[in-house]
Amino acid sequence: MSDVPSEADKIRNKRLAKLGNQAPVRTEETGESAPSPAATSQPQPSLTSSPDDALLRDISEQSKPKIDTSSPSTAPASTPSPFSQLGMSSRIPNGTAPRINISPAGSQQSKPVQRPDSRAKSPLVSKESLEAWEDKILGGIFRLTLRSDTLHDTHGNNLHYVPGVKEDLEDQGERVRLGTGVLDQAILEAASNLGSINPLDYLLACWKRVSRQLRGMKISTSDPKYTIMKEARRICMSYCMFAATMPDMFGREPTSVNPLTQHLLVDPEDDRGICHDFLTEAISRFEDDESTKDALVEAVIELSRQLASMSMNDNYKPYVLALRNAARFPAFVNALVQSSHFLDHTVAPQDIEKNTLLGPYFQISPLQGDVTTQYFSSPKTRDRGYIINSQRALRLTLQTHQTELLEIVNNFLRASTAARERILDWFAFVVNANHKRRAMQVDQKAVASDGFMVNLTTCLDQLCEPFMDARFSKIDRIDVDYLRRHPRVDIREETKINADQSTSDRFYEQTVGGTSNFISEVFFLTLAAHHYGTEAANTKLGQLEKDLKHMEKQIEKFELERHKFVNHPAQLKMFEAHLKKYKDQIDRGLSYKYAVQGVLLDDLSQARSMQFMRYVIVWLLRLVTPGLDFPRNPLSLPLQEEQSEVFKCLPEYFLEIVVDNFRFTVRNMPHILSSTQSDELVMLCITFLRSSEYIKNPYLKSGLVTILFYGIWETYGRKKGILGDVLNSLPFATEHLLHALMKFYIEAENTGTHTQFFDKFHIRYEIFKIIDCVWSNTIYRERLAQEAKLNLDFFVRFVNLLLNDVTFVLDESLTAFTQIHDLQNEVEDSSLDQAARTEKEEALAQAEGKAKSYMELTNQTVAMLKLFTEALAESFTMPEIVQRLADMLDYNLDVMVGPKSQNLVVRNPAQYDFRPKILLSQLVDVYLNLREKDNFHLAVARDGRSYKPANFEKATKILGGRSVKSADELALWTTLCEKFKAAKEADDQAEEDLGEVPEDFLDPLMYTLMEDPVFLPTSKVSIDRSTIRSHLLSDPNDPFNRAPLKIEDVVPDTDLKARIQAFKAEKKGKRTVEGGGGGGEMMDTSTG
Repeated sequence: MSDVPSEADKIRNKRLAKLGNQAPVRTEETGESAPSPAATSQPQPSLTSSPDDALLRDISEQSKPKIDTSSPSTAPASTPSPFSQLGMSSRIPNGTAPRINISPAGSQQSKPVQRPDSRAKSPLVSKESLEAWEDKILGGIFRLTLRSDTLHDTHGNNLHYVPGVKEDLEDQGERVRLGTGVLDQAILEAASNLGSINPLDYLLACWKRVSRQLRGMKISTSDPKYTIMKEARRICMSYCMFAATMPDMFGREPTSVNPLTQHLLVDPEDDRGICHDFLTEAISRFEDDESTKDALVEAVIELSRQLASMSMNDNYKPYVLALRNAARFPAFVNALVQSSHFLDHTVAPQDIEKNTLLGPYFQISPLQGDVTTQYFSSPKTRDRGYIINSQRALRLTLQTHQTELLEIVNNFLRASTAARERILDWFAFVVNANHKRRAMQVDQKAVASDGFMVNLTTCLDQLCEPFMDARFSKIDRIDVDYLRRHPRVDIREETKINADQSTSDRFYEQTVGGTSNFISEVFFLTLAAHHYGTEAANTKLGQLEKDLKHMEKQIEKFELERHKFVNHPAQLKMFEAHLKKYKDQIDRGLSYKYAVQGVLLDDLSQARSMQFMRYVIVWLLRLVTPGLDFPRNPLSLPLQEEQSEVFKCLPEYFLEIVVDNFRFTVRNMPHILSSTQSDELVMLCITFLRSSEYIKNPYLKSGLVTILFYGIWETYGRKKGILGDVLNSLPFATEHLLHALMKFYIEAENTGTHTQFFDKFHIRYEIFKIIDCVWSNTIYRERLAQEAKLNLDFFVRFVNLLLNDVTFVLDESLTAFTQIHDLQNEVEDSSLDQAARTEKEEALAQAEGKAKSYMELTNQTVAMLKLFTEALAESFTMPEIVQRLADMLDYNLDVMVGPKSQNLVVRNPAQYDFRPKILLSQLVDVYLNLREKDNFHLAVARDGRSYKPANFEKATKILGGRSVKSADELALWTTLCEKFKAAKEADDQAEEDLGEVPEDFLDPLMYTLMEDPVFLPTSKVSIDRSTIRSHLLSDPNDPFNRAPLKIEDVVPDTDLKARIQAFKAEKKGKRTVEGGGGGGEMMDTSTG
């Protein structure tokens, strides 16, 4: 053979040089080539998991031929190259072109040697038949041929002619056939001459064929055919990775995108796809081949980057399937989580869903902008049926995607401890970075999207399901000390349930040792995810609905301006453009609203969320009742006065998400609440309303009332709503509900906010509706009577505030109707100019809005007063209450039927829920409920401002003439009116009998004769006990110097009382003498 290298040899030498890590380095002393450090390492076989595979590997290594490219006269120098994976070594002599010689692996000779006789291994198969089989099977799998005249197989598939291999075999004196000894060279030559076909496409198809062939064979270490297939499969994998990592080896230019990426997206069963067997083999090499691991990790990262620019409208499913397949391999997961792209704490909140590995998968959602407009295009033109069907389709798509996300996350969690820690870190990073999603004004460009956060929350909800059993058997595993053990969830800046920032900081500075378990980690992460995820989306939905209503009103105003531009085409065109832009914005907002509703009103996800919230409720109730072991043992109220520091320093959102979530669900999806969830929900609300000092935020407490209020709304098949029956039957509710509501009714008077005056009416309206729902249950009436007897001061405060509310809302409502009456007449005045008319119309609209809001509250408040006076007439005629009640009734009766009653006549009163006859009837009912109380008769008669007998006569005519009251009720009313007259006459006579009353005997506030004078310790003023008690109900200060004052602080003024009694006795005696001793006793004018 000639020593002059051929052109083919030169090409091969060049490729081998590229594959070497570095060129041989000559030492100064000997001039010989020194191997590089990498070259000294032994080639590592592919990793396998069974002893059989290890044995096969040993057999393969012993019988595997090597390609020797050294010159006969030169000792070989070891140079590292990718062929080390193939069991080959590349040897480039000094100044000599390499020649390919096939020799046994154990031989050190450079001359050709005979191949071992295969018959020694398998006497049943002849050498010729095994070699023929090997040549045939390898040619078919790799589509190779050594015959220039055979370029297609029997199935018509193209074969790749490899003349270089044929020439080398002929030069070595070997038979011209394919075998594992020349397979690597044949693959290299074929893959380098594919033309437009990508080498990786060709090799992956070969991999599929060799894998199928091997799967069809029986595993046998003694079968040479099996050994041949194992070796062919190993070589094929190595060349696949060469094609992916070093395309220049095959004469191809490297690309900016990892070549494996596109193949991960192809169906694994397709010839171009990456199948399970491929991943198994590639991953088994991770420990010994960093390049394989890096290639696959980079391919998955590239998938994530591509998916980041896609939405649910695009073909995203192959990306999800690819990651799901990859996540099934623990070693692959471990490699992925070690990547810096998996979790980079420098990524901004809004970029997490783009620039982390899992982010793009969680961002796929129907809430992506272009997706919402596809599901709900032209939303204003769509009927309800279309919207519901679109939302149903949207939910089905999202549920499928969320199921796949859960499978991926579960595989990450189960891969290893390190992988579990990393994915928990990623979840924590997401929620901690998105605190601003709950800010008062949210910059949507600076936080993660709703769709991303909802998917994250749903995934965490599902991770909680395994430990949330109905018996709460694992609830003890939720360790509250997690929050003091350097938790993943950042709660430092969060508002606490009942502690200020300094108290909270001191508490959490006292760290606790130990390790947090997985249940605690997931539980607290899920709490945070709900707060920043679904509940933030709920809040945004509510704000969006308000914004859309405002924008619709703006459109109406804009349309009224159109006439100004009719004669100016340019300006009209500009006006139309701006109007269209505004309308398009409304359409996008409406589409997004329908999409959010579709996502949040999903029965499956909300039921799952309810299950988690039920666990949170029980966990919170266990914290405030230490040692009780709730729910195995029943709760008792009130809670202990001393609150635990643990509970006080919990983030407020731990309770807030429960309130917000149930409030949303009870209002929109009551049907998904189970009976057990309803019981525990009611218990939570009552517990923290009854022991309201446990919660600092009044809005949070009002949310508990709202849950109960929404729960009694009538729904299909349930007249009293989802919670009405529970409130009437649950023993815990019948025992504690009424007191809890009355207590918060009192607390609502001062919420500490700038809107407290109006907030209290909203809260009290909901309380009235709840009481109205349960009032038919006699147990609650008995409870009210019990409160009036056992908690007198508490009850008097409640009644006093109730009277304040009735007085205020009645006055506001009736005043508004007077304004409406006047404005309706003024608007009809044809002499008004346009500006004046517009001003009047705006004032009318404002008055109508005021009337609507107050009238609803008025009707409910008066109805509640009627119920309470009917049940507890004695309590409502106590000295500190009765005069205020009488004054309020007389004043409103005068407004309703007095001389100015015509001012209440408005057009279409029903639109304001104003029903004058019913309102008058309810006021009369209150009078009738107290008809047996003499001091009530006297209090009505003493109302010098509003008591007018003519008003009672007018009321009698209205009630009788319009059949509002029955004959029996009218008879009672007439009798009562006569009693008022008699009381008035007797009181006037008594006042005349008393004559001039000394100044110091008169109450300084009411200017009436005192009956039980008391001395105020700070202002040194004497005042009647009933007067100061009534004052302190609404103002805890001395009325004369504003110093703090309690009813317990007043001192009976016994001396003054004795003087008053002596004065009255003197006047009484004088009257008796003047009457000749037979005139009877003077009327007792005492109200007590």
